[in-house]
Amino acid sequence: MYHPTTRVLAVLELLQTHGRLSGAEMAGRLGVDGRTLRRYIVMLEQIGIPITTERGRHGGYALMPGFKLPPMMFTDDEALALSLGLLAARSLGLAEAAPAVASAQAKLGRIMPDGLRQRVDAIDATVRLDLRSATQPGGAQDGATQDNAALTALSLAAKSRRRVHLRYRAGDADSERDVDTYGLVYYSGYWYAVGHCHLRGGIRTFRLDRVLQVAPAEGGYVVPPGFDALAHLRQSVATLPRRFAARILLKTDLASAGRAFIDTFGLFEQTADGVLLHNQSDELGWLARQLAAAPFEFTVLEPDSLRVELRTVAERLVRAASLR
Repeated sequence: MYHPTTRVLAVLELLQTHGRLSGAEMAGRLGVDGRTLRRYIVMLEQIGIPITTERGRHGGYALMPGFKLPPMMFTDDEALALSLGLLAARSLGLAEAAPAVASAQAKLGRIMPDGLRQRVDAIDATVRLDLRSATQPGGAQDGATQDNAALTALSLAAKSRRRVHLRYRAGDADSERDVDTYGLVYYSGYWYAVGHCHLRGGIRTFRLDRVLQVAPAEGGYVVPPGFDALAHLRQSVATLPRRFAARILLKTDLASAGRAFIDTFGLFEQTADGVLLHNQSDELGWLARQLAAAPFEFTVLEPDSLRVELRTVAERLVRAASLR
């Protein structure tokens, strides 16, 4: 059901878009009768919108020539989309984009109501976007939250350091818990909240499409110094127990290892002999192919079955190289 204010704004949008419309056409587009339309016109005039009215068979309504509204009037969802778009532009790391992003944010801040501006500021301060994982093959694309309410509520709570009470669904089980939200992350097609879970007594990650309800809770909190929600999520994914655990000594340095593999490939540890990679994989053949593409030498410490997979990859490459 439409709120009357929404219909009044719809009248204004029609006048801006079409310039001039008959009363019958406007009433038909809005699904109201002529008397209701005239009441909406009066409401617009009362807030200072100059509208010309011509009666008669060919009459209609139009904005006063030369009148222009302030350029931006946003719904909550539109403001959320804009703030995420600006955040994504800044996340690309282009030096040329930074001044434009800052300028656009300042302009938005000047025209938005206080409540809406606070929500936009909270998104900017607490959300991290991993744009690289969104384009990786196999990344999920269907995990976007169906309701922006959870993202908005948790970002506001994270910015103001206010504890929240979550109703959360994992699998077929629902649970309730108090959470201190440290930050929010878009990663590999899904939105996540990262923070301290008072039910489990430690830092946990929550997918927003599984959040059923967010409510205020008693208490505030302090985020651990230097905590990075995106880095924590990447490490959690990289160390998630899988079918095979592997250790590989990479004959390179940490920076080169980081450039050669995706962030969730595993944990990299600098040693005197090189970089020790701790990896969890469900398929050793996939791991062997990734290692074969590395631009440096390496030694498999465990498991032995990974060496078998590497020989299979090597034999295939030798056959391909020998074909004429």
